[in-house]
Amino acid sequence: MLHKKNTVGDRIDDDIFASADASTQLPKYKMPDGQHDARVVHRLVADELLLDGNSRQNLATFCQTWLEPEVVNLMTQTVDKNLVDKDEYPQTAEIEKRCVHILADLWNAPGASNATGTSTTGSSEAAMLGGMALLWRWRERREAAGKPAEKPNLVTGPVQVCWHKFCRYWGVELREIPMENGRYIMNGEEAVKRCDENTIGVVPTLGVTFTGQFEPVKEVSDALDVFEAKTGLGIPIHVDGASGGFLAPFLQPDLLWDFRLPRVKSINASGHKFGLAPLGVGWILWRDAEDLPEDLVFRVNYLGGDMADFALNFSRPGSQVIAQYYNFLRLGREGYHNIHSACRDEAIYLAQEIEKLGLFEIIYDGSDGIPALCWKLKDGIEHPFSLFDFADRLRVRGWQVPAYALPANLQDRVIQRILVRHGFSRDMADLLLDDFRRTIAHFKAHPVQTSMTEKEGGGFKHG
Repeated sequence: MLHKKNTVGDRIDDDIFASADASTQLPKYKMPDGQHDARVVHRLVADELLLDGNSRQNLATFCQTWLEPEVVNLMTQTVDKNLVDKDEYPQTAEIEKRCVHILADLWNAPGASNATGTSTTGSSEAAMLGGMALLWRWRERREAAGKPAEKPNLVTGPVQVCWHKFCRYWGVELREIPMENGRYIMNGEEAVKRCDENTIGVVPTLGVTFTGQFEPVKEVSDALDVFEAKTGLGIPIHVDGASGGFLAPFLQPDLLWDFRLPRVKSINASGHKFGLAPLGVGWILWRDAEDLPEDLVFRVNYLGGDMADFALNFSRPGSQVIAQYYNFLRLGREGYHNIHSACRDEAIYLAQEIEKLGLFEIIYDGSDGIPALCWKLKDGIEHPFSLFDFADRLRVRGWQVPAYALPANLQDRVIQRILVRHGFSRDMADLLLDDFRRTIAHFKAHPVQTSMTEKEGGGFKHG
C-alpha cells in the first residue's frame, strides 16, 4: 500500500487546487459516478457561491441577513430535529408553543394563555392558512343559511404575490384595490365598496410590499362595522402582518391593528423578516380556537404519538423556531424596540439625504410603517437615466436597490425602494449615499441614450 500511495487521486497532503478533483470539471447536471474529496468539493462549491451578491448589501429583501453567533450555534445544534415530530422532540415542540403564546400576548389575543396558532415556513404559508380558515368558515355560514357557496371573493389592498397564489389555488376571486394618485394603500371606503355576501374576508396589510406603508386596520374595521349594521353581513378581517406584526408592537404600541379589534380573526407574520430570526420561519395565530375550522386540523399518530397538524408543510427543521425563541428571550421588548427604532432612524435619514440630491421625490420615508423608503424621479426634470439604469449602476458597487413598476392603476409609475434591516448602520448608509452621488455623476457624464423608459416596467422581486 505504501508503494501505491502516489496513485491515490486526492491525497490528504495535496493542495486543494493541485488535486485531481480540482483539475477537472465536475459534473453539474448529473450525479458523478464516484466519490470526491470532501475538502475539494466544499471549496469548489464555496468558490462558486462567491458569484452571489453580498446579502448585507441586498436592500431589496425584507428578510434577515445578519445573525448573532449564538443564533448560528443554536441552529447547528438543532438542524437535525424535525419540528413536526413532537413526540420525539417534545422540548422543541414546547418551545414552539411558547413562541405562539408570546405572540398571542404581543398581539393582544383575548385568550393568550390558551392561544391557537402554529409556526410555518414563512409568512406566505401562514397567509395561506389564514385565507383557508376564512374560506372554510364562509362556506359553513353559507351552507348553514341554505345559500350557495360557489363564488367566494377576498378583498385586499395592493398585495404580495402569496395572496394571488391563494386566490388562484383555491378558486377565490381576488378583489384587489388598485392604487390611485396620492393613495397607495387600502382604506375603509375602498374596502367596503368591494364587499358583498360572497366576501370571505378583508385583508389589510401591515406594511405594503410596494411602499412599506401600514394599511389602516382600525379604519377598515370601523367601515365594516357600519357595513354590517346596514346589511347584516359580518365580514371578518385577517391582518397580513408579514412585516408590521413584529414592528407595530414596539414602535407604535397604541396603534389598533391586532386582536384588540374584535373583527380581526387571524394574523400572519414572518419571523425571518422583522422578527429577526433566520430564513425559514413564519407564524399564524387565530383569535379563538373556533376561528380555526376543525376540518383543517389533521391528527397524526405515525410518528410515535398523537398530535394535531394544521400546516401546509410537514417535515422541516426546528432550528429556525429555536432561533426565534432565542431572540424573544435575548432581546425582549426593549431589544426589539431599540433595533427597530435604529432601523427607522436610518430609513428617515436616508430619505432626507436622498431628497437633498434634488432628482428624487420621496413617496414614503419610513416614519410610520416599515423601516423603508421609496421614491420616484421628480417630474419636470430631464433625467439622464431611468430608475432601472440607476439600480443597474448601483449593482457595480454591490448594492441591490430595486426599481419596479407599481400595480394597477399606477402601472406606468416606476419607483425605487430600500429596506433598512438589522445590521444596517449609519456608516453603511453614508457609503450608500456616496455611491448614489457617484452614480448620478456617472450618468451626467455618460447619459443613457437608449435606456429603458419608465413606462416599460420591469421585474419585481419580494424577498
